[in-house]
Amino acid sequence: MNILILGGGGREHALAWAAMQNPKCDKLIVAPGNAGIAEIATCARLDIEDGSAVAEFAGDNAIDLVIIGPEAPLVSGVADTLRAAGILVFGPSQEAARLEASKAFTKEICDAAGAPTAGYAHITDLDAARDHVRQGPFPVVIKADGLAAGKGVIIAETLEEAEAALEDMFGGTFGAAGAEVVIEEFMTGEEASFFVLCDGETVLPIGTAQDHKRVGEGDTGPNTGGMGAYSPAPIMDDAVTEAALEQIVKPTMAEMARRGHPYQGVLYAGLMIEDGAPRLVEYNVRFGDPECQVLMMRLGGQALDLIHACAEGRLAEAQVNWADDHAMTVVLAAKGYPGSYEKGSVIGGLDNLPEDSFHMTFHAGTAEVDGRIVATGGRVLNATGRGSSLVEAKARAYAQVDAIDWPEGFCRRDIGWRAL
Repeated sequence: MNILILGGGGREHALAWAAMQNPKCDKLIVAPGNAGIAEIATCARLDIEDGSAVAEFAGDNAIDLVIIGPEAPLVSGVADTLRAAGILVFGPSQEAARLEASKAFTKEICDAAGAPTAGYAHITDLDAARDHVRQGPFPVVIKADGLAAGKGVIIAETLEEAEAALEDMFGGTFGAAGAEVVIEEFMTGEEASFFVLCDGETVLPIGTAQDHKRVGEGDTGPNTGGMGAYSPAPIMDDAVTEAALEQIVKPTMAEMARRGHPYQGVLYAGLMIEDGAPRLVEYNVRFGDPECQVLMMRLGGQALDLIHACAEGRLAEAQVNWADDHAMTVVLAAKGYPGSYEKGSVIGGLDNLPEDSFHMTFHAGTAEVDGRIVATGGRVLNATGRGSSLVEAKARAYAQVDAIDWPEGFCRRDIGWRAL
């Protein structure tokens, strides 16, 4: 198979790595890719949010399957354009991608499907939003309705914090994403990420993970796109997983199908679990980043078979084969992230890192300049380890961190602390 992956982050490096483990993969192109991806695949310059350009590129390069990594092309309708052109694609339609593109739409679907989630208000006006938060209680969760690169969620502990967040959102901090907000009750419990594939009819669970969103150790400081993750998530035992599937995911998929927009692709359900009962925090319509990295380390080459079956509508005959293993990824980010940070610093030590089914350092924000690897983003590398226990996986991940020579970077040293 000739495969095209859209995206250029750590998630796409992990997807590319997993695809390359499968003998089905003959040719792999990633657009735009990054310095790490370039070592295992061909990287291409392409406007990945332009469906016509992607379809033309796929045709010119005899692509058999397009895997869409990030959310932006999905929200732009790239999957629809590819399907209309008869090109096999992994990723939901533009209408189905509203499950991530609009928090208010997701709440509406949850209401219709009877899926348990936080109480909320959908508000389009700053004064009305201020009036709402003044009624309390606190803390309260304020979300920009649209896509905000994982940063449009504020947990306000006080009225002052809530009002400041609302002024930021309506004032344009998150662009059009913050023109409307969803204000939610604060849910207590433990968060986990639940991943399923859906081909429009069949729903197949493919793994659990736990992400670390806060920038600081002990889960302190501002939210980020994710500072590390591990899989599986211990709190997602069989009973919780079954409840999430039957009470949240399957009713959502049924409601989308009922509306004439069956879901095809990976669905990431962010859950809050308390006393064994899961409630939905959010949906994402693509693999999480950095959760994808630990899932791909555990799935290996079979990930491509599952993605292919999903794209072709054959999930009913597919099954996931799990080893009794664990994986952990640690994000190395540029100092200053998630605020302002400098780009262009040189990263050393990468040539000596092990690369096998137990050790991988996935690139997220890198480029090669004059033969050297430089940082080009906020989250730059994902040191990922796999082992028979989480302790073993952690040791392998942090051994890679310690071998990387990058004074301008930092990481959290407590990834996995809840499980450990």
